[in-house]
Amino acid sequence: MADKIIQWHPGFAAAIDLELSAYRQDLIYEREYNLNTKPLEIDLLVIKKNEKVQIDNEIGAQFLGHNILEYKSPDDSLDIDTFYKTSAYASLYKAYGKTVDEIKASDITVSIIRNRKPYGLFRYFTENEYRVTNPYPGIYYIKSGVLFPTQIIVTRELDTKHHTWLKSLSDKLEKHEIKQLLEKIEGLSESFDKRLADSILEVAIRANKETVEELIGDESMCQALMEIMEPKINQIVNERTQKILEERNQSILRIVARLRKLGTKDVEIKVILMEDYKLSEEDAENYMKNVPKHKS
Repeated sequence: MADKIIQWHPGFAAAIDLELSAYRQDLIYEREYNLNTKPLEIDLLVIKKNEKVQIDNEIGAQFLGHNILEYKSPDDSLDIDTFYKTSAYASLYKAYGKTVDEIKASDITVSIIRNRKPYGLFRYFTENEYRVTNPYPGIYYIKSGVLFPTQIIVTRELDTKHHTWLKSLSDKLEKHEIKQLLEKIEGLSESFDKRLADSILEVAIRANKETVEELIGDESMCQALMEIMEPKINQIVNERTQKILEERNQSILRIVARLRKLGTKDVEIKVILMEDYKLSEEDAENYMKNVPKHKS
């Protein structure tokens, strides 16, 4: 199971930016666009600066002026209600224009992105006679039953060569896929692109810990790729070490408070801390100083 502290959405926003990097000057990105109150939030809003710009990329091929993107992490479900909720977000976005009909319905698209294909949702489409086309690997256009041009992007099915960034947002990456990601990062020259790629790499490493560990011992891994991956691994290890230390500190403080409440003398508490937690006398005393004495 993926690590609970994985931040998938920043990685997703970075992946879309890199996927469409050739059009960066023509697009505006609004992350976690707030529709009204905090719970109503679009994961990513992509606005064309110039409506005449045509994106020659499978991900943005049907983009119009205003494009609502909803990302579902590997643990998120994507059923018919989620599908309609995203359409509702697009409707609210249209309705919240500064003036009446400022944003044209004909200028809005919806994209839902998920690693695995939502078979239950596609079964619903079939049973209810929705018309679905599959113009590119991993990209499905919903051609009926929708208010706005809508696509579902299944990142696992995307072409790896052209869509490494989005495909890397997975908790089921194989060793060769992680190597492809590292090689893609190695080929970046712009510092901004490298920072975006760093967000994706962090997600990939956190979500695929066992595979990454196998890759570290892989003789086919060259030093250059290891140097790219090592800082992120060290960061994650340091975070976990810090978390363990914090939990240990809290545990010691709770023990001190409990023993004092039970009437245990401080000199006895100090001995217990030194023996059970292998603390020096000075460290034991410092812990005890941070816990108020129980008032009888």
